[in-house]
Amino acid sequence: MPEITFNLNGNPVTVDADKDEELLWVLRDRLHVHGLKYGCGMGLCGACTSHIDGVARRTCITEVGKVEGKNVTTIEGLAKGGELHPVQKAWIDNDVAQCGYCQAGQIMQAVSLLNENPNPTDADIDNAMGGNLCRCGTYFRIRDSIKKVAAGKYNAPYKAGQAVSGSLWGTTNG
Repeated sequence: MPEITFNLNGNPVTVDADKDEELLWVLRDRLHVHGLKYGCGMGLCGACTSHIDGVARRTCITEVGKVEGKNVTTIEGLAKGGELHPVQKAWIDNDVAQCGYCQAGQIMQAVSLLNENPNPTDADIDNAMGGNLCRCGTYFRIRDSIKKVAAGKYNAPYKAGQAVSGSLWGTTNG
């Protein structure tokens, strides 16, 4: 198998993998990154959403060979210096997560949206987030959280683990 090198959450990694192997399984099974989840395996549900060079991508349909030399960020790499990303803060404060299974992908999609469009309309949010499925139906809380982040309400320090702990920032092994 060829060696594939890329940056994962700010750190260089090299894996032996077939270039056409799905990135999701390389991350979960070989690199033990478990914040991103397997949902549909067809790029439809968004549970596996991570960033490749800053853009939200579905890792279940992304070949690991396509990330050679690129930057891959999962939910585990979103917090910096122990401080949660503003979207993570908003998710906690607005009780977005119910079961939490889809939330890592939802958060990564929301961050990508805000990076591309710092002041999204309801239609922009619905278009960007529409492909991320949430069986608990917290879409109204997701929209509200994104709008609050866009309005600058989550810029104060908020340390990881301060209020709750779990899959919102990738500390689960599930």
